[in-house]
Amino acid sequence: MSIIRTNKIYRRTHHVGKTRTAALLLSILLVLSFVGCGTNDQNKDSDSLTKVRFLLDWLPNTNHTGVYAAASLGYYEEEGLDVEIIQPGEGSALSLVAAGKADFCVTFQEEIAAALSSDSPLPVQAVATLIQHNTSGIISLAEKNIVKPADMQGHSYATWDTPIEKAILGALIKEDGGDFSQVEMIPNTVTDVVTALKTDIDMVWIYYAWDGIATELSGLETNFIDFGKEDSALDFYTPVLAAADNFLTEISETAEAFLRATAKGYEYAISNPDAAADILLEAAPELDPELVKASQSWLKDQYKAEVAVWGYISQDRWDRFMNWMFENELIGNKLDSGAGFTNEYLKD
Repeated sequence: MSIIRTNKIYRRTHHVGKTRTAALLLSILLVLSFVGCGTNDQNKDSDSLTKVRFLLDWLPNTNHTGVYAAASLGYYEEEGLDVEIIQPGEGSALSLVAAGKADFCVTFQEEIAAALSSDSPLPVQAVATLIQHNTSGIISLAEKNIVKPADMQGHSYATWDTPIEKAILGALIKEDGGDFSQVEMIPNTVTDVVTALKTDIDMVWIYYAWDGIATELSGLETNFIDFGKEDSALDFYTPVLAAADNFLTEISETAEAFLRATAKGYEYAISNPDAAADILLEAAPELDPELVKASQSWLKDQYKAEVAVWGYISQDRWDRFMNWMFENELIGNKLDSGAGFTNEYLKD
């Protein structure tokens, strides 16, 4: 049976703060300093199942439902795998995978960009996207009349104070004819968007599948500025599954088996959102059942969206955001086209 470890403390901002590029690079240096050159030893357990270590990006949420479904329904075992789902400390998952201390992890395109363009690049790449489109953007109460980026001027915004966050907001506001310097930036890691919007904070960066649904359930009337719809370059892949290059080349059969079973789990979540939500709630009973159910219903159409194969990554979209990061000086080196991802391990 797959082992599932969960944290007893649940934060509604399951994605908040994920783009701390500086923290990522620091965690890379710290992890590599004490783990050295890790190995991907694929030990067999007593049932002759191949052990696979899978790291979440943060606390369990509906982005991860397909993985939990695959574990609960026996899809991994059918592929000869014993998958251990582990919750890491924030910012460490990608570097642990690179060091060979885990086999797969949930991460984000911008973190892969930072890892590949650093002075000591990490040998990692994305192998699938969990959701086809970026579902993040800026939410505000409808009464504030913030319906387009320039409207953010003169309003308060809860900021994590990260370079990529400010670059995205600054670019969108400038393109819309506004002045980013006129936004009141309030350092605040929001843990409850519904409550925050009722205080002196006018705007919060959210991921609609979770916090947007939470505002709907609370009855709040809101406006939402969707980044991907404002600028196609910002329709990047978040979150994604990643693995180390040597793991993929040396143990490709295991990689293919893991992704086959995971894809089956997401297909189950697409076809059976309510039952899939129950599986997630069983694994993480601290979650709000109403929110999980509603979020799962919303995400069922987002996991694959318009593509035929779950997890597929478009090279054009991938490159567009990588180039945007370079042009906005968020990464120091321009990456080659297609660098950092592969669809090779996804099967129709």
